[in-house]
This record gives sequence, structure tokens and C-alpha cells, in this order.
Amino acid sequence: MNCSGKHAAMLATCVAAGWPTESYTDPQHPLQQEILRTIAELADEPVAAVGVDGCGAPLMAISVLGLARAFRAVVLGGPGSPEQAVAEAMRAYPAWTSGTTRPERLLMDAVPGLLLKGGAEGVDGFALADGRAGALKIDDGAPRGRVPVTVALLRELGVASEPGADGARLAELACTDVTGGGRVVGEVRATLPLSADARA
Repeated sequence: MNCSGKHAAMLATCVAAGWPTESYTDPQHPLQQEILRTIAELADEPVAAVGVDGCGAPLMAISVLGLARAFRAVVLGGPGSPEQAVAEAMRAYPAWTSGTTRPERLLMDAVPGLLLKGGAEGVDGFALADGRAGALKIDDGAPRGRVPVTVALLRELGVASEPGADGARLAELACTDVTGGGRVVGEVRATLPLSADARA
């Protein structure tokens, strides 16, 4: 199950902290309150609402800008910080956060220092080692446009021309095929340049 690692980590944290495990998905549980506090701190904004994820865990809503700020805070975490530990682990083992064949893994392989995580309902958040960061949410929640828009944002940040970047891989990921009747009938790609509002 794609959320099994998240749940295993939450349960392990409860055991380490001495918190009850049977109610760990309750929004009022000490674990969930700590997660809420941490998200708000990283995003530099309060959590706007708490819902329920498809896997039954609390889902904390922040803005897209807040998501970008959170990724930036993680990559800029100081030596020995929890943020630095998370960033280093995700970069060293990108398959653990996305699987072996998903675009997130391919993008992290193509762009040195990139920290990237896709989310449900057409969401991506990312940051580069120097603190440049971005996030997006596809309005209708469909995932087809997520990767092309992420690639467009990375290109706008100048990543494609940086040393070590795999421009050919980025070009491959810049379009998503649309299929019908078992064959490719079109493609989804970002329109450039992105608007000033998109870069706020």
C-alpha cells in the first residue's frame, strides 16, 4: 500500500515516544498534534483544516505557497537537524518515497540535489539544495499534468542547463501521453512562460 511507510513511521514514533498506538490516527493524538505543529512551522503558516486521507490518517491542509516554503525549510535545515536528515535520506533513497519507476524518482535522478515528492490530487512539492523551491496543485486533481508542470517550473528555475542535470531525461518527462483505444492520441504539456502569479 502506498501509505504503508507513513503509517509504519507514525507507529514507530508512537512507540519511541511512549504514546498509545491504538489511536494514532486520531487528530487529537499527541503524534498528530506534533505533526500539525511541525507542518505549520515548516510551512510558516497555520494549518487551515484537518481532513482524512484516503489511508485513514489526518490530512493537514496548507497553501501551495506554504508547501513550497516547507520543502525549502527542509533542504535548508542546518547540520544535524531533523530536516537535514530527512533531505539526505530522501535523496539517498528516492525509491523509498516514490517507488522505482515513478516520475518523482526519475526527476530526482535527473537533477542533482533535487528533493521532490508527489502527492494525491495532482500535487508536487520540491526544492533544490540551494533553497529554490516550488509546489503545484492541478485544479481538477488529475495527475496527468503534474509532472509536465513540475518540469516546466524546474526549467524556469534554470535547472536544465546546470552541471549534472540530465536535460534529455527532463525533455522526456516534459510531456505525458494521452491514450485512447490502446494508442497514443495526444499529450499533456505545460505552456510557457508560466504567469507571474504562478511564480509568486
